[in-house]
Amino acid sequence: MDRELALEIVRVTEAAAIASAQWLGRGEKIEADDAATTAMRTMFDSVNCQGTVVIGEGEKDEAPMLYIGEKVGSDNGPEVDIAVDPLEGTNIVASGRSNAMAVIAVADRGTLLHAPDMYMEKLVVGPKAAGLVRIDDPIEKTIDIVAKMTNKRVRDLTIIIQDRDRHQDIVDRVRAKGARVKLFGDGDVGASIATALPHTGIDLFVGIGGAPEGVISAAAIKALGGDMQARLAPRNEQEAERCREMGMENTSDILTLDDLVKGDDAIFAASGVSSGELLEGVRFLGGDLTETDSIVMRAKTRTVRYIKAHHQLDHKPHLVMEDDE
Repeated sequence: MDRELALEIVRVTEAAAIASAQWLGRGEKIEADDAATTAMRTMFDSVNCQGTVVIGEGEKDEAPMLYIGEKVGSDNGPEVDIAVDPLEGTNIVASGRSNAMAVIAVADRGTLLHAPDMYMEKLVVGPKAAGLVRIDDPIEKTIDIVAKMTNKRVRDLTIIIQDRDRHQDIVDRVRAKGARVKLFGDGDVGASIATALPHTGIDLFVGIGGAPEGVISAAAIKALGGDMQARLAPRNEQEAERCREMGMENTSDILTLDDLVKGDDAIFAASGVSSGELLEGVRFLGGDLTETDSIVMRAKTRTVRYIKAHHQLDHKPHLVMEDDE
C-alpha cells in the first residue's frame, strides 16, 4: 500500500458522506444507508487497488453491493482487504443527531479479521496505556492503570460507554470508582477512536458493540498507536456455529489488536456525515458547493491527516420533495 491509496480512499468516504447527508433528519434510515452504499460502491471503481470486501453490507445474497467477497477497485494496484461501513449511524442520520460517519479500513490481503456480524466485547485505550490493560481485568483495575499512565486523577478520567441496558453494571462501577462516564447512542467506531486522540478528552472505551465495527476501529487504533482487546460475544448456538465456520473455534479467546489487524500497515479513513467529536458534518453551502470534513491515517507511518474539502457537485443527487413538483 502507499500514500496515494490513502488519499484515494478519502474520496470514497467523502462520496458516501455527501450522499447520505442529504437524508439527515428525514426519518428514513434505509434510504440514507442505500444512498451512502451506492455512492461508495460507485466511487470505488476509480480507486487504484485490487480490493476484496471482507466486512461490508452483508452476505452476497443479502446485499446488492459492497457484499462480503465482492471485488472492488480498478483491478490494478495492491491486493487489499476492504472493511466498510458506508453509514456508521443510520439511526443517527434518520433522527438528525451527531456523530454519523462514512468509514473504511484497508489492509494488505489476508490481514483483516473476517469478523462475523454479531456482538463483540471491546476495550480500547490510547497510546499512553497501550500494552498495559486486559479485557479480563476488573474495570476498577483498568481505570487505575489508565489514570497512572495518563497522569490524571481518577475523577478526571472520562470513560465512554454505549447507552444500553447491557452496560448498566459497568456504568455503575465506573461511577462508584469516581471516574466520569460519557454515554453515547450509536456509532461506536468514532467512540473507540476518540480514546487515541488527545483533543477528545476520552480516556477509555469499554462495552459490547458490533464485531465488524470493532475491526474497522482496530485499523484506526493501530495507526494512532493505541491498544485494543476484544472478544466475540455470540448470543446463541447459531452465532457460535457461524464463528466456527469462519475458523474461530473458541469464541472466548481474547483478540488482540494484531489479531484484528495483522501486519504493520493499515489505512483508515472517515468522513463526517453529521457533526461530532471527531469530524464536522457535511455542509451544503448553496448552489452546488458542498464542504466535507475527513480524517485519514496510516499505521505504517503513523501519519494522520485532517482534510477539509470543497466539492462542486454539478450532478449532485437530488431529493424530490413535494414542493419541487
